[in-house]
Amino acid sequence: MIYTDTSGLEALIVKIREVSGFDFSGYARASLMRRTKVYLEKNKITLPRLLANINPETSDAYEIIQGLTVNYSEMFRDPDFFKCLKSDVFGYLESYASPRVWVAGCASGEEAFSLSIFLKEAGLPDQPMIYATDISQRVLSLARDGIFSLAGIRGFSENYLQAGGTSSLSDYYSVSYNHAVIHHEIRKNIVFAVHDLTGDSVFNEFQMICCRNVMIYFNAEQRKKVLKLLHDSLSMFGFLCLGKREWLRYSGMEENFRIVNESLNIYQKIQ
Repeated sequence: MIYTDTSGLEALIVKIREVSGFDFSGYARASLMRRTKVYLEKNKITLPRLLANINPETSDAYEIIQGLTVNYSEMFRDPDFFKCLKSDVFGYLESYASPRVWVAGCASGEEAFSLSIFLKEAGLPDQPMIYATDISQRVLSLARDGIFSLAGIRGFSENYLQAGGTSSLSDYYSVSYNHAVIHHEIRKNIVFAVHDLTGDSVFNEFQMICCRNVMIYFNAEQRKKVLKLLHDSLSMFGFLCLGKREWLRYSGMEENFRIVNESLNIYQKIQ
């Protein structure tokens, strides 16, 4: 096993920040240590050698950023969450002429496509614009293509039905060379773009923000900063959707939201 330690990890964080501007200092150290070890093993490199390689003339800093960030998702993940959106949130979006939704930490686009499908099924007069962001250029490139393995997307079909889908998930993709390609009609209202929750600022005003299973990798101070960013990005009475293990408590933001669904961590901005 290729060894790293706390001081080495801190040196890596500083070096990446100096070269790329991306700051891992707000990430939980235990999780970051595990992912660093996996990266070093996978690339058969020692930490001292990696530190020596990182400089403005190479792409090593950007490659390790991609390697240390978590990009797992699936379509209609947590079906009860999507059921709640349909019953308690989508009706609110109908009151806007051009509603905007932000999926922060979108990975390969699974949640953005899921929302686009259910918003279409909801029959809103104006299809909301979905902004799907991530810090990884690699996964954003995959997301823009909207291509999944047949085995993977067939696994998503059960989630879709449990979430209350009114059709069949196969109605929303075409099969080509053993892959599923999400229809253009579902992809056309989604804008995929790079955004760093830990460093970038507000870039639009949204009526709903989904930032699920992202902040579990941050430390307490970084979570507070990100929650402030999400609050400032919401319109009044807009909805904030967090993951099942992510909460507003102890963030200093509790009074700014009312609870829509406590178990699913769905909130509405009230101030």
